[in-house]
Amino acid sequence: MFATLSAPVRATSLLVLVAGFAFAAGPAGAQQTSQMTGMQLSNDQPIQIQSDKLEIRDQERKAEFTGNVKVVQGTTTMQAGRMVVYYKSGEGSVASGNADIEKIDVFDKVYLKSDKQEATGDTGTFNMVNETMQLKGKKVVLSEGENVFVGCQLNVAMRTGEATLDACGGRVMIQLDPKSRKQTN
Repeated sequence: MFATLSAPVRATSLLVLVAGFAFAAGPAGAQQTSQMTGMQLSNDQPIQIQSDKLEIRDQERKAEFTGNVKVVQGTTTMQAGRMVVYYKSGEGSVASGNADIEKIDVFDKVYLKSDKQEATGDTGTFNMVNETMQLKGKKVVLSEGENVFVGCQLNVAMRTGEATLDACGGRVMIQLDPKSRKQTN
């Protein structure tokens, strides 16, 4: 089956996105590891997907959203130029809203926002089987308020929240706002 649908497109049970980013500070170096405790997958909230075009290729087990892709689930938003959803062979399909998703690739200026946290990169991969996320680019930027983390590759284990920011041969840059620290009494 090959189908082309024009925007906006909605899917209600397509497990897609991550919730929030919670940044922990540490010394800068070629690689930065921290806990991103707000990173999680949500199965209980509907997902709205909008794009200029959707092509479903059931024989290839993939769906490709192109042009101004926007995915919203709860307080989390992802935007990109293109998103390809790969799903397992079997009964489900993206068109029916019950596909068993293996992997999602996003391209062309990826933007993630959840509550007060934001992340940007050139490309991203969400591996739903391993529950990992990878965001890559010349400049991957994570921010929460005035706190900014810059590298070229972010890897997140969505089950545990453990995250690694790599500088790909350079150095990770971190800018912290002292006013963002939790006040203790």
